[in-house]
Amino acid sequence: MLLTVDGQEHSFPLASLPKRLRSASQQERETFEISPSGYGIHWPLLDEDLSIDGLLEIKHSPRATRAQAAF
Repeated sequence: MLLTVDGQEHSFPLASLPKRLRSASQQERETFEISPSGYGIHWPLLDEDLSIDGLLEIKHSPRATRAQAAF
């Protein structure tokens, strides 16, 4: 389960995770670190990293360039 700063709880079916996490032991999955920036999760025993945005399936739009913004 992932608890975000706004208090929302998110859980993820094992099948939705990358293969390395799916096939890992419970101990390997439960040994993780939040990145210093707070935007990712690192599993040191697996050398696996996922972004929080990726887990939550958040899509970001590219920012407008100055030329686009002028119109």
